[in-house]
Formats: sequence, structure tokens, C-alpha cells
Amino acid sequence: MTTYILFDDALRMLVNAFLLSVGILIAVSGFGLAVVEIVEKAEVREPAPKRFP
Repeated sequence: MTTYILFDDALRMLVNAFLLSVGILIAVSGFGLAVVEIVEKAEVREPAPKRFP
């Protein structure tokens, strides 16, 4: 016996997968931006030496 996935069900699965991937992408990018901001704030920068005498 062959079982088929109806078009509506397949479309719903694809939409759910797309929305889930968008949500994960937004969450991971927000986390990445927070990490970059923390690293930049923790970085101690010394003034660059002047090259002109």
C-alpha cells in the first residue's frame, strides 16, 4: 500500500520548516552580535604609534 502526502500537508510542512529556520537564524544572529559586542567592549586598545617624526 502506497501512502501519499497531500499537497496541503506538504506545503504546511515546508512553511513550518521555513519559519523554524528563520526563527533559529534570528536567534543565532542575535547571540552572535551580543558576543561580538562583549568582545569589543572587553578589548583594550592601545593608541597606534605615530609614524611621522
